[in-house]
Amino acid sequence: MQPFEERGNRFAIRDPARRPSVRTKLFAFAISIGLTASGFAAEWQMAKGPLATRWAKDVSPDKAWPEYPRPQMVRKDWQNLNGLWDYAITAKEDAQPKDWEGKILVPFPIESALSGVMKRVDEKQRLWYRRTFDVPAAWKGKRVLLHFEAVDWETTVTLNGKELGTHRGGYDPFSFDITDALKADGAQELVLAVWDPTDAGFQPIGKQRKNPGGIMYTPSSGIWQTVWLEPVPPAYIRGLGIIPDLDEGVVRVRVDAAGQWRKPPTAEIIVRNAGTEVVRATAEIGHVVPLKIAAPKLWTPDTPFLYDLTVTVGGTDSVESYFGMRKIALGKDEAGITRMMLNGKPVFHIGPLDQGFWPDGLHAAPCDEAMRYDIEMTKKLGMNCARKHTKYEPSRWYYWCDKLGLLVWQDMPSMFVSPPQDRKDKAGKVTKPSPDAFERFEQAKKNFEVELVRMIECRRNHPSIVMWVPFNEGWGQHDTERYCELIKKLDPTRLVNNASGWTDMKVGDIHDVHAYPGPGMPPVSETRAAVLGEFGGLGLGVDGHTWTAKHWGYRGAASQEDLTKQYVKLLQKVYQLRDKGLCAGIYTQTSDVETECNGLMTYDRELVKLDLEAAAKANRGEFPPPPDVKVLVPTSEKEGLAWRYSTDKPADDWFKPEFDDKAWKEGPGGFGTRNTPGAVVRTEWRTPDIWIRRTIELPEGKLANPAFSMHHDEDAEVYINGVLAVRIGGFTTQYEEFELTKEGAAALKPGKNVLAVHCKQTMGGQYIDLGLVDLVPKAR
Repeated sequence: MQPFEERGNRFAIRDPARRPSVRTKLFAFAISIGLTASGFAAEWQMAKGPLATRWAKDVSPDKAWPEYPRPQMVRKDWQNLNGLWDYAITAKEDAQPKDWEGKILVPFPIESALSGVMKRVDEKQRLWYRRTFDVPAAWKGKRVLLHFEAVDWETTVTLNGKELGTHRGGYDPFSFDITDALKADGAQELVLAVWDPTDAGFQPIGKQRKNPGGIMYTPSSGIWQTVWLEPVPPAYIRGLGIIPDLDEGVVRVRVDAAGQWRKPPTAEIIVRNAGTEVVRATAEIGHVVPLKIAAPKLWTPDTPFLYDLTVTVGGTDSVESYFGMRKIALGKDEAGITRMMLNGKPVFHIGPLDQGFWPDGLHAAPCDEAMRYDIEMTKKLGMNCARKHTKYEPSRWYYWCDKLGLLVWQDMPSMFVSPPQDRKDKAGKVTKPSPDAFERFEQAKKNFEVELVRMIECRRNHPSIVMWVPFNEGWGQHDTERYCELIKKLDPTRLVNNASGWTDMKVGDIHDVHAYPGPGMPPVSETRAAVLGEFGGLGLGVDGHTWTAKHWGYRGAASQEDLTKQYVKLLQKVYQLRDKGLCAGIYTQTSDVETECNGLMTYDRELVKLDLEAAAKANRGEFPPPPDVKVLVPTSEKEGLAWRYSTDKPADDWFKPEFDDKAWKEGPGGFGTRNTPGAVVRTEWRTPDIWIRRTIELPEGKLANPAFSMHHDEDAEVYINGVLAVRIGGFTTQYEEFELTKEGAAALKPGKNVLAVHCKQTMGGQYIDLGLVDLVPKAR
């Protein structure tokens, strides 16, 4: 273990019956001591943003994240500094302002509606915060620590005119011992100067962008997690390292301390189960001690059992914590396939890509209940994991994952400074990178590594986290092999996914691919688990619940019923891939985010967009037997079938049976560009649109459930005898079945039928081909 640095609903899930621990009591009562008034509620009003959650109405200056912020190291006494602060925005080079622009509600980023400000800052500006507070008289004789759970990005802290220091990092907690800067009595003045260049800088930023759009979102600058004070004795517990070891039947604990001791102290460590002592031990500071857990109760998503832990040092300082006994590793299943094993058993991971964005708070959830709701709904949807995407969350998010039972794949927030490369223009002229590009990249690498190490150090005690993911889709990817070694050295107890999607360097424990809408899988390996790190992205915008009027998904759905059908079909294919060796499927995504409408829930979390029961069954792998597929008209996959086609816009009646297409060209399907995923191109098509027609013959007899077997990239509409049978947006990467509309199915007849298809291309690959099948249900 590495030493810890001093940086330090709609339904409810009840806690298991157990004697309340100090941890449970603290969370239940949400202690918030001594909020000093730098303003009153009348001075704050939530700004008018595009969309808000139902929890926003309950947020106020005296109810802004009042919960204890560090659930894995709890002390009784603390003081919350969330609430109204003064703020100002100046030029970056300006000194502390004398006049302040107004009030901002901490801990919500300045760009958010809940901050009450909703202003943007850029790389040429500095964001200032100011407030005063009083130190309780009962804290006399103790050291006072000032904690920041997260401030984005460079933060200089001054107390009573004395500069305490500067912290660089947008996601990790940091602390200062402010004792020597405190005045003997009266109000203490705290000032922060924050610089956040977002994507104009060279730090990890995840999906924040100055100009958001597509899959990139609004920045979250400044304070976005709780600010608080804590009294400690002159010598105190600084951090804990907790590692369960199922193979040996022990939990290994390390206690780190700070301050001056008259003699080297020892730590007393007690493990309890629902208030009953399980084991106790003493340990030297900074040394690992194993504590034997007889017949351990294991932590799983279905039974997320947590043991309570009390640590006391020197008789003067004591903290409460918890842990779960679980083991994550690779192993072979009965068929000899490499799987992800939890407590020695293969577990198939199904869960959402969780962006952690909110319409009213951006990076900051409006409250603890809202954050918990996402996790509860993920569980209610029948899922057992979540991939926390290019962001890491406040400690309390992981606490709820620990307590409610959710496996977490933890991404490192991405950097977007790429390795400098030569660039070649269309004429073949090569331009070398500037010296500044190399300097910028080297600084970005340093920032990335520092913040990666901090992420692991400050979150690794959480049993819910089972995987570290340093890179996503090649964004800022570099030195992958070295980072995998570094992560394993820092934390050998978890899996390492070297890169989710695109740029696999054949190292680590996981081979991860992305397929939209998919699904797909990488080759099965002897040494690594094959996972689908992103798929799906089915889009459905719901009026009154969107961030913008225009929104998008990877493939459109017409209604809740259509979305549910498509979703169940995707999941059924995922589980079919499981039988071939796939170990996980991560669906995009938990909720809509800004212009993306591909969430399981709307962005405001008001609606689950598909049928909850049907989705939960699909996520658990509960499906009726797959139908027998009877081919009525083959596709051109194996043999090119003749179609009439045009790339020039035809007359308005082009889709009707009586339309004369003799002037159109003739060619074999499929139509498109080579290298389009899954395409079998026999006739090249490179224009924005194509119209194709052919006459087919159908036999006598009633059809059970006619469907098109179609591969489309991108938007397609298909007519049968002049009747619209399918309209679908987005694209596929393989041939898939698409059920006909009732009107389309009714238009089919024995004998001759005319198929007419229009496919539209906007970007990337392009392809269209289809055949007709009948999906015959199997007898039960």
